[in-house]
Amino acid sequence: MASKKFIVEVEKAKDSKDGKPSVGPVYRNALVKDGFKPLPSGLSSCWDIFCESVKKYPNNHMLGEREIFNGKAGRYVWLTYKQAYDIVLKIASSILICGVKQGGRCGIYGANCSKWVISMQACNALGLCCVPLYDTLGAGAVEYIICHAEIPIVFSDENKLSEVLKTIPETGKHLKILVSFGKVSRGQRDAAKSFCLDIYSWDEFLLLEAVKDVSLPVKKKKDICTIMYTSGTTGEPKGVMISHDSVLSFIEGCDHNLESMNEGFSEEDVYFSFLPLAHIFDRVMEEEFISKGASIGFWQKDIKLLIDDIKELKPTAICVVPRVLERIYSGLLEKMSSAGFIKGAVFNIAYS
Repeated sequence: MASKKFIVEVEKAKDSKDGKPSVGPVYRNALVKDGFKPLPSGLSSCWDIFCESVKKYPNNHMLGEREIFNGKAGRYVWLTYKQAYDIVLKIASSILICGVKQGGRCGIYGANCSKWVISMQACNALGLCCVPLYDTLGAGAVEYIICHAEIPIVFSDENKLSEVLKTIPETGKHLKILVSFGKVSRGQRDAAKSFCLDIYSWDEFLLLEAVKDVSLPVKKKKDICTIMYTSGTTGEPKGVMISHDSVLSFIEGCDHNLESMNEGFSEEDVYFSFLPLAHIFDRVMEEEFISKGASIGFWQKDIKLLIDDIKELKPTAICVVPRVLERIYSGLLEKMSSAGFIKGAVFNIAYS
C-alpha cells in the first residue's frame, strides 16, 4: 500500500546566484498544493467573525466559568453570545472614553477567563492591537512589553495588579489606565494615584460607559490583531505582529483540514480553555470555536482541579501539551491501581 503524502513540493530548490544564497525546495500541505482556499467574503476581521456568530447563535452558550460556593466549585455558569456581545460594547465604550483609539495597544494580563475574552473582543471591536502580558517570559518582561509596545491601557487579573504597579514609574510614560478583572484595594488606589494612573475595578469601568451606540471603526484584514511576545533564544522578548488576515486564514485552514477527514466543529461543540490565551495556539483555537458559535469553558487555574473541571464541563475538544496528557494518564493509572479488580477490569475494557 502506497504511503499517503501530507506535503508536496511547490517550488524547486535554487542555486546561489548574483550574490544571493542558495535555497532549498518549498513544501506545502498537500491539501493546498494548488493554492489556498479564499477567505469568506464580507469577513475582514476577528470582530466580523464574532458578530456573525452573535447573529446566528445569540442564545448559545459562549463563555462559561464554575460558580464557587463556600470554596467549592459547582456547575458552569454561562454567558450567551448576545450577553457577551453587550458587555463587549460597554467595555469598548469605556475604552473610548479613556481616549484609546483605533491602532492603539491594549495589554491583557492574567489567566484565561471570560473577562479576558471580553477584553480581547473589545480590542477587536475598536481596532486595537491586543497585547498579552506574560510574566513567565522572565523577570521584567511585563515592564519591557508595556514600554516596547507603548501600551496605554492594561486589563489585569486582580492578583496581578500589584505586579503591574511595580512597573511604574518606568512604564508611566505609556501606561495611563489599569483595569482589574475583580476589585481594587485601597493601597492599590493610593499607589496608582501617586503615579497619576487611573485605576478601576471591572464594575467601575463598566459604569464609565456613556455612548449607547458605539461607532466602531472599519477594520481591514491587514490590520494588526495582536502582538504575541515570545522569549526567543537571546535577549529581550520578541513581539510577533499577527494580522486579522492571519487569524482568519488559520480558521479557514483548520476547517479545510478537518473537512478532508470528514470532520468539523459546530455550534454543538464545547471547548475547554486551558492553554494560556497569551500563546497564539490557544488564541486562534478560541477564535475558531467562536466562529462556529460553540461554547468555551474555562478551568479554575489550578492544575490539581483540572480533571474535576473536565468531568464537569464534558468538553468535545481540548488543546493540551504532551506533559499534561502524561500527568492525566499517570493519575488515572494510579487511581485504577488501587480501585480493585472489577473497577480496573471495567476501565481497561473501556479504555481499549
